[in-house]
Amino acid sequence: MAKFLVRRLVLFILALMGISLLIFLALRILPGDVAAVMAGLDAPPARVDRLRRQMGLDRSYPRQYLDWISGFLQGDLGRSILTNRPIASQVGVRAQITFPLILLGLGVALLLGIPLGCAAALARSPRMQSFSHMAAIVGGSIPALWSGLLLIMLFAKGSGLIGLLPSQGFPALGWAQPGQALAALILPALSTGIIVGAGIMRYTRSLLGDMLSSGYVDMGMACGMTRTQAALRIGLRLASPQLVSVIGLTMAEMITGVMVSENLFALPGLGSMLITDVGNRDLPAVQSELLLLAAFFLFLGLLVDVIHRLIDPRFRGAARQEVAD
Repeated sequence: MAKFLVRRLVLFILALMGISLLIFLALRILPGDVAAVMAGLDAPPARVDRLRRQMGLDRSYPRQYLDWISGFLQGDLGRSILTNRPIASQVGVRAQITFPLILLGLGVALLLGIPLGCAAALARSPRMQSFSHMAAIVGGSIPALWSGLLLIMLFAKGSGLIGLLPSQGFPALGWAQPGQALAALILPALSTGIIVGAGIMRYTRSLLGDMLSSGYVDMGMACGMTRTQAALRIGLRLASPQLVSVIGLTMAEMITGVMVSENLFALPGLGSMLITDVGNRDLPAVQSELLLLAAFFLFLGLLVDVIHRLIDPRFRGAARQEVAD
């Protein structure tokens, strides 16, 4: 296990360095001069040159990259061109909205997807099987923007048919007002969680269906279990490694849905921050935010691999064989 972790950490670092280089080069080949944009249309050349020196754009690309990545590794993400505030502090504040929203959306997806997927796999009625299949397809095909608008029309205070929950903004005091903060995230979490839950439902139904047609469930039934008990206790446990992979990919996929939800529900999270900074050509902020998102995706992959190693006995057996050899 120690060798595995060291190997995966080395790959994690190499992948992150490669992605950081791609982000840096991609942003540098964009047309236009950031210093000229920030100085204004009628700015004199002296002011543009002064801004370019302040932003470090007069240095060579290797020097700019090394300065940026060394600061990033030390926790210094630089300063925003527009506000001159530390990017790390802005990211820290907005992450308190985005990551709880991702976790809530994932919780909704798991609470919907796994139980409904199990019920669909265990259903004997052809009508029930057809209904669950159609529900999963329709739920996964709904755009996040449309589902958010539908939830606003139904449940938003002031504009919905059933005014239960806020649909715009986040409390000024943040999580110091936990009830209001949680209420502000419920509709955005539902808008992404329902769509992602439909995908998890399809995967769960397919994986559990394969287990039902295998001999493992039959062996459990031969030991005195009912079909449902054998499917849930044996089949679902055997399918858990594949489900972990699906959930990990799903959590990474939810980033895009969260970006849409944050803009639709006027939440000041990382997604809305990234879109605003891209529109304003705030180069230091954009490159640091993209690298943080890439690090998050890579961390999810690392976490999935570690969980696989822990729950799948085949990996443990392979590790013992490597040690013996």
